[in-house]
Amino acid sequence: MLSTLDKSVRQYMLVTFNYWNFTLTDGALRMLVVLYFYDLGYGSLAIASLFLFYEFFGVVTNLVGGWLGARLGLNRTMNVGLAMQIAALLMLAMPAAWLTIPWVMAAQAFSGIAKDLNKMSAKSAIKTLVPDEKQGALYKWVAILTGSKNALKGAGFFMGGLLLSGLGFQGAVLAMATVLCFVLLCSLFYLENDMGKAKNKPKFTQLFSKSESINVLSAARLFLFGARDVWFVVALPIYLGSVFGWNHSMVGGFLAIWVIAYGVVQGVAPNITGKAQGKVPDGKVALLWVVLLSIVTGAIAYGVQIGWHPEWVIVGGLLIFGAIFAVNSSLHSYLIVSYAKGDGVSMDVGFYYMANALGRLIGTVLSGWVFQIAGLAACLWVSFAFLVLASLISLKLPQWRPQETKKAG
Repeated sequence: MLSTLDKSVRQYMLVTFNYWNFTLTDGALRMLVVLYFYDLGYGSLAIASLFLFYEFFGVVTNLVGGWLGARLGLNRTMNVGLAMQIAALLMLAMPAAWLTIPWVMAAQAFSGIAKDLNKMSAKSAIKTLVPDEKQGALYKWVAILTGSKNALKGAGFFMGGLLLSGLGFQGAVLAMATVLCFVLLCSLFYLENDMGKAKNKPKFTQLFSKSESINVLSAARLFLFGARDVWFVVALPIYLGSVFGWNHSMVGGFLAIWVIAYGVVQGVAPNITGKAQGKVPDGKVALLWVVLLSIVTGAIAYGVQIGWHPEWVIVGGLLIFGAIFAVNSSLHSYLIVSYAKGDGVSMDVGFYYMANALGRLIGTVLSGWVFQIAGLAACLWVSFAFLVLASLISLKLPQWRPQETKKAG
């Protein structure tokens, strides 16, 4: 059956298979670490600190990883990412006495590098498999990959809790490492060796993008994801537990459902933004959606500040925020792959996701610090300010693409 499919479709399926399995373990590992170390008596801010290296090395990995992908091929960077995730899981399979904060932070650093090598490789691979004139198909494939990734990450949250209950922490990470070993073997045997390799070997000095549209989109992405994580990563889970009195399972379950729903909306974003009518999004569409997200975030921040039905405002506001943010993220994911050069695509994509990782790092640090000194409303106002900056930056995005919409499908 698979042998009758087009070669590019088979490669896309293999890339997606790798990405899906990796994403499941990534989501499960995050929940495992949070729940296990919470049970050991660690505070929420201490647990958040365990992920700082995960985010920090994402910044470095996306920048250098894009260059490596262009020189060595995306198959190699994807396989290295899988191998490093296996190594991170094995580091955490040690006896509990070994699991000190420095050791876990080091394992999380490996996992962060692995995650961004895998993501950069998967997103870049699509560009090499879809012809430039098929912009509608490119948008659809990117949206499906991005949306499914986030839905599976939410499923990974559930899986992490189940594995922890059924197998214990060490058993859970060993089980996930075993599955990824199988995925890595499939990838080594079947993924094309020259996928994404640039015809002209790029120099290390070419790491930073010279494309104005990519630089502008990257700057907007930095503030977009900083705006999400400044209230979502640390502040929101602590607030739900300490102010609303939700237990740990309720907090974890709600956030898992939110991430799954977020991924579903990302996957159908092309239908929301008009692909059915032959419309391929440009910078103007991205600007409109980030402005809408700014307005919603400002309204949530004001509602929390004045104490107007805070549980309804936060829960309902988070659902609306998530849906609009998902469309923003999907639009951005399409635009970067569309703007990127076909030869050495991973360098442009890597630079862009470096900005994404930097925004997440800034948001994570601010989420703990601002919440500790000023509370959730202040985190939301910082989020609003970041989104206003993202909107102003998005004014400079290209407003028109040369592809005709009749060729979009």
